[in-house]
Amino acid sequence: MRSLTNRFRAKSARLDDRYSTAVIRQAAALCLHYPDEIFHSRVPLVRGALAQIGPRPAGALLTAFLDDVCAWPAAELAAHYVTVFDMRNRRSLYLSWWREGDTRRRGEALVTFKRIYREHGLEFTGEELPDFLPAVLEFAATGGPGPAAAGEALLGEHRPGIELLRFALLDVGTPYAGVLEAVCATLPGASPADRAQARALAHTGPPREDVGLDGYRARGVER
Repeated sequence: MRSLTNRFRAKSARLDDRYSTAVIRQAAALCLHYPDEIFHSRVPLVRGALAQIGPRPAGALLTAFLDDVCAWPAAELAAHYVTVFDMRNRRSLYLSWWREGDTRRRGEALVTFKRIYREHGLEFTGEELPDFLPAVLEFAATGGPGPAAAGEALLGEHRPGIELLRFALLDVGTPYAGVLEAVCATLPGASPADRAQARALAHTGPPREDVGLDGYRARGVER
């Protein structure tokens, strides 16, 4: 029997939504990695996964991103990536930076990321720091319901920084802005509409204090 309202929907639909969100987050994670040979070799797999989940706004954003950047010369795209995601220009992919800046508190935040991964049976072994947005997206996309919920909680907790990065990328006019829009589309609720305030915060940036990562490394916590 079909419901006369939108109050109920089948479990399979909810599962489809969760699977589609996981695919979009995993695809976005790859899109936000440095565009090396591994990135280019995985593009067909990403396109195939996005095609499987059907027409969705976030998926269309990621497909458009791939259409755009894959037409660039590889060296030009790599140079563009390095320029765009430069913390000196207030465009960081490291989530704790947006909240803590280069302060002592950031070391504690990085430890928290690794602790959460371990609590869900996953050991962070990446070369980047554990708050690297692609790593958090991958954590939220893989490993079952527990990591998915914990990953979404991390993304929600750091959503202000993600939204500020989105606005900063829109200001630059880079194709990577579309990837951040896709990421934000997977989060509950609407994105902030006050672009002027978000831009002001993005340009002001987080607090700054030396030794932020020294304390993290001094405790013997590896990346």
